[in-house]
Amino acid sequence: MTQDARVQEFVTSFNALRSEVEKVIVGHREIITHVLFGMFAGGHVLLEGVPGLGKTLLIKTLAEGLELKFSRIQFTPDLMPADIIGTNIIVEDADGRKHFQFQYGPIFANILLADEINRATPKTQSALLEGMQEGSVTVGGASRPLPAPFFVLATQNPIEMEGTYPLPEAQLDRFFFKLRVRYPALEELNAIIDRTTHATSATVHRVMSGPNVVSFRELIREVPVATHVRDLASMIVMATHPEWDRSPEPARRFVRYGASPRGAQALILGAKVRALAEGRYNVSVDDLKALAAPALRHRIILNFEGEAEAVDVDALIADIVRSAETLVGQGKEAFLR
Repeated sequence: MTQDARVQEFVTSFNALRSEVEKVIVGHREIITHVLFGMFAGGHVLLEGVPGLGKTLLIKTLAEGLELKFSRIQFTPDLMPADIIGTNIIVEDADGRKHFQFQYGPIFANILLADEINRATPKTQSALLEGMQEGSVTVGGASRPLPAPFFVLATQNPIEMEGTYPLPEAQLDRFFFKLRVRYPALEELNAIIDRTTHATSATVHRVMSGPNVVSFRELIREVPVATHVRDLASMIVMATHPEWDRSPEPARRFVRYGASPRGAQALILGAKVRALAEGRYNVSVDDLKALAAPALRHRIILNFEGEAEAVDVDALIADIVRSAETLVGQGKEAFLR
């Protein structure tokens, strides 16, 4: 198959999968699109929003559109790591001999919904870390690979903080994107009422298999990135660090810690998926600008002044992107300085 044919196949499959999800989910096209970007880039996605906005339903609907194994974990304060990854149990065979047998946990799935992830203790939250980063888990000294593709979609509630455990920065950094799910507009609310209070319900068809997802992930990594686009991605991430002498004034004033190199990786890989989804086999500056907020908002830690003044991280990222564009425009000498 030619490269053009592979790109066209991806565009068709991407649009078909998004259309299937939109049969059920109303008004969250950008969120759906960004979730698909994260999945095809090989990353994991964190969805943040108040209850009732369809976060869980979105993830379940996406799983219905894929020929993949789906698993859900409802995070609670009493959840233990073994409840996620599994454990060795003693079983007795027909001859009366006892031996250990591994009982697989719900993490052994292609799509894992970690619902209200911030309600579990840090010890339990960390049970996901190895699987998210390495694609395998270690139990009883034995490493067990997770099925490919493996994709974690986690949800959390930003307003009800009683009895919750905020995700540690190391775990937040493992998420490719952090998406903020907004409240629906009036027309969208009317559409939700119409769809959910009638006797009929939408049927979601499976339009993509696991091997398709793996193949598309390989195709995405082949998308070329021009030098000036790569430089801009690096510049944006560097400009989030207050100690860097070329950081913009808002970053130096309000930021305690900037984004890690995973932020730059998320920017470039996400931009590759966005370009390919639009039928382009090259990454543009607009792709980076469109994905800067979801890729970096959870990787920037505000200092005391930033917290006290309730600085909006998305607005801060917009300032950083504009500053980085200016620096890149000044030439490679300014970039390397």
